[in-house]
Amino acid sequence: MIVGGLAVNLHGIPRMTYDIDLMIHLDAGNITRLIGKLKSWGYASRAPVQPEKLADEQVRQLWIHEKNMRAFSFYSDTEPLSEIDLVIDSPIEYGELKRRAIVFDLQGVKVPVISIADLIELKLRAGRKQDLSDVENLNKILEG
Repeated sequence: MIVGGLAVNLHGIPRMTYDIDLMIHLDAGNITRLIGKLKSWGYASRAPVQPEKLADEQVRQLWIHEKNMRAFSFYSDTEPLSEIDLVIDSPIEYGELKRRAIVFDLQGVKVPVISIADLIELKLRAGRKQDLSDVENLNKILEG
């Protein structure tokens, strides 16, 4: 599921973003498949660790609590403006977000995108200047 700045764009608010924020069900199989796909596309871990360690729940929890990690970043030497961040710590459970997601058809590919209401909630919790600006603009969409 797409979350973050690209989700803001897909919901109709144009703004610059240099990464794709993804949220998946964090089971070992999903994580392993995603990492395999990213590696096949030439992506590598931004952190100096093996990305496969993400599949271990205990390691993820350690990174969240000791390193304050909220997302795990992947980058590509050939695609410098397309970093991919995998959200590993969300205040809202993935299943809830997925149930309320909106499915966009992007050139024949069905892509789940976080709902506007959930995106607002996550951005309010993050509280950064850009997030609060996004919230203001997303609220305008909801107000119609």
